[in-house]
Amino acid sequence: MSVVGIGEVEDVEGVEGGDGSQTATATTVHYYSVAPGVQLHVRSGPGTNYSLVRTLAEGAKVPIYCQTPGQTVTGPYGTSKIWDNIGDGQYVSDAYVHTGVDGYVTSRCS
Repeated sequence: MSVVGIGEVEDVEGVEGGDGSQTATATTVHYYSVAPGVQLHVRSGPGTNYSLVRTLAEGAKVPIYCQTPGQTVTGPYGTSKIWDNIGDGQYVSDAYVHTGVDGYVTSRCS
């Protein structure tokens, strides 16, 4: 998987099935900037009560694979209960990610 900048898109193609057919699993992942001057904590779930997984460096850009409601947090981009899944078991508050909108920008996590 390659890293792309904000506004750029990464396409992941489908996978070939055992019978030679190709399954349509193309996914588009967008990368978004974390608020300037912020070292953002990544949590294992959608709230500050979840364990700290790692801390993102200032100037980081993150993919958003899906989003889920969780603990309400106030940050540089307002107050939000939306949490962004940026990797397996990795969540950040949407209030710290510049998505350009106040709501969901991708599908909800299942």
